[in-house]
Amino acid sequence: MAIRPLGDKVVVKATEGEEKSPGGIILPDTAKKKPQEGVVVAVGPGRILDNGERAPMNVKEGQKVIFAKYGGTEVTVDGEDYVILDQDSIYAIRE
Repeated sequence: MAIRPLGDKVVVKATEGEEKSPGGIILPDTAKKKPQEGVVVAVGPGRILDNGERAPMNVKEGQKVIFAKYGGTEVTVDGEDYVILDQDSIYAIRE
C-alpha cells in the first residue's frame, strides 16, 4: 500500500454504486449514489491521548465498513480511488 495513514485516520477502498436501478435501468455515473461502504485497506496507529498513550483503533485492515456519506477526503493513488477518514467517521462494521 502506497498510503500510510497517521493518527486515527483510516484508508478505505469504497465499493462501487449500483450500475442498475431496481427497475433495470442502467445508471450513468452522475445518477449513482455516493458510496457509503467500503473495505479498510490501511489503519493508522491511533491518536495520542492526553496521558501520552495511544488510543486503540476499532477497525482492522480487511473489514467491511459503513462510513459517513460526505466524510473524509477522496484521493487517487496508482489509479485506484480511496477515501481517507477519521475513525469517528466510520459508523459500523459489516459482518
